[in-house]
Amino acid sequence: MDYGFVTEHMRRIWLSARILLLALFGLVGPVHGASTLEMIGVTALRAVTTNLSGSGIRVAQPEASLTLDNLTWEVNPPDVSQPAALFTYGSEAGSTNTFPNALGADSWHAKDVANNFYGLPSGVATNVAQVDNYEANYFITGVVQTLRPGIAILVNQSFVDSNTNAQSAYDTLYDNYAAQYKTLFVSGAGNGGPVLPPSTSYNGISVACYAPDAASSIGPTLDNGRCKPDLTAPASFTSFSTPLVSGAAAVLMQAALRGDGGGDTNAAFDLRTIKALLLNGAVKPADWTNSSASPLDARYGAGMVNLLNSYQQLAGGRRSNYVSTTVSLNGAHPPTGASNTIAVLSGWDYGTNTSSASQDAIRHYYFNVSNSVAGAKFAVTATLVWHRHQNKAAINNLNLFLYNCANSNLVTGSTSRVDNVEHIYQTNLVSGRYDLQVWKAGGNSGAIVTTSEAYALAFAFWPQPTLVLTTNLMLTWPVYPAGFGVEMTANLLASAWSATNFPPPVLTNSMNTLRLNATNASQFFRLQSPNF
Repeated sequence: MDYGFVTEHMRRIWLSARILLLALFGLVGPVHGASTLEMIGVTALRAVTTNLSGSGIRVAQPEASLTLDNLTWEVNPPDVSQPAALFTYGSEAGSTNTFPNALGADSWHAKDVANNFYGLPSGVATNVAQVDNYEANYFITGVVQTLRPGIAILVNQSFVDSNTNAQSAYDTLYDNYAAQYKTLFVSGAGNGGPVLPPSTSYNGISVACYAPDAASSIGPTLDNGRCKPDLTAPASFTSFSTPLVSGAAAVLMQAALRGDGGGDTNAAFDLRTIKALLLNGAVKPADWTNSSASPLDARYGAGMVNLLNSYQQLAGGRRSNYVSTTVSLNGAHPPTGASNTIAVLSGWDYGTNTSSASQDAIRHYYFNVSNSVAGAKFAVTATLVWHRHQNKAAINNLNLFLYNCANSNLVTGSTSRVDNVEHIYQTNLVSGRYDLQVWKAGGNSGAIVTTSEAYALAFAFWPQPTLVLTTNLMLTWPVYPAGFGVEMTANLLASAWSATNFPPPVLTNSMNTLRLNATNASQFFRLQSPNF
């Protein structure tokens, strides 16, 4: 099928989806308030940095109409406490930068999405440069499908199409657009049933929701069993978890452009790097699970988005001190014994791996993982992201491996053949030297899409954070990594640990501080993850 134009049949599919989109939104609004921003690391980030609010980032918000007349899809600027000059509006009937206008009318759904995304005071990215508000069907057929240039670099899509037969067409259109214009699409996974398009695209981010009463779609994708969703965020419906992730992406993009990740701002700003950092900073729910062939959890993806963790890994800087080797096709690739060492335990890289018709290619990133605590155990998370290329049905095959250099044993790996994301998460690592490998398959044109593949890698090794009780009844522990909370018990034998009755910690000098009540009967305290 030629996806260079929209057939009338496909246009009718998309237009008929207008009603089906709304059936999945529900009538319950988003989870608002400071607790949401605390859960996803925004409050902590604002305490340890300054002026990170999405400044300079142009974003887009396509919205499905709430009525059959295709009119109620617009954000009313006063509803989100933002100036009218921030917005442009576009539909099949034309475009304008004024509100109210003849193109449409305001939507409660658009308002609630916007408030989580960039609205004041509850949004994640409250200082974006511009918001392009589109009617969703026009955005699909008039912008994405036509490969129209010049739109926002970051697009929030809190809508789905329940016609799963259209998934392949959606995936191709969105992947082509992302590959050509480096636009990051952040899309809701859907509220029940399978993960739905357009969140199923390879190059975008699919978002689930996390709450006691959440109604969220579950992966894998129906076409070839790919891992979607990619992330989760706190809300009852994916319409409202999605803009939290979009806001986090906008903040990371601003940080990348202002040099927080180092001097190579182009590499830091690349959508593959932003996606890798967002996934790698996620906090795992207690029942999170994956496998080497399915690198993300079918319900949570990489976990709950946490902006502080992702930012700290960005701030670790680009680390390209790798060793390149090649081996015969499907040959063994143990550590090389090289002395190269990555100087930090949290950071990222953006590079290109090149294989050949007869050889696989490996990039080796070596880490000396240790601290001053005898017998310390560590955890590691690493995420590898690359693209499905424009107008290509298949993807290159890249894998991620972690080896213990002391004995050349494989610790863990991520080896999905259908995903363009690989993700590893491993706890209880002993101190030592480790080899984190980015592997690319070689072969002829039938086995690989291109000989070279650009990729982004995010990584973090960390020890179990230490909880310290000071003489003035203060508990302290590091802000990073985020996701840990204090639990207490009066009797170790009873194992009755509780996280209740604690006030929120105070964040000072990159440390959490919690003041205990002098009459507190508990004698034992511990840090536990996840803290939500």
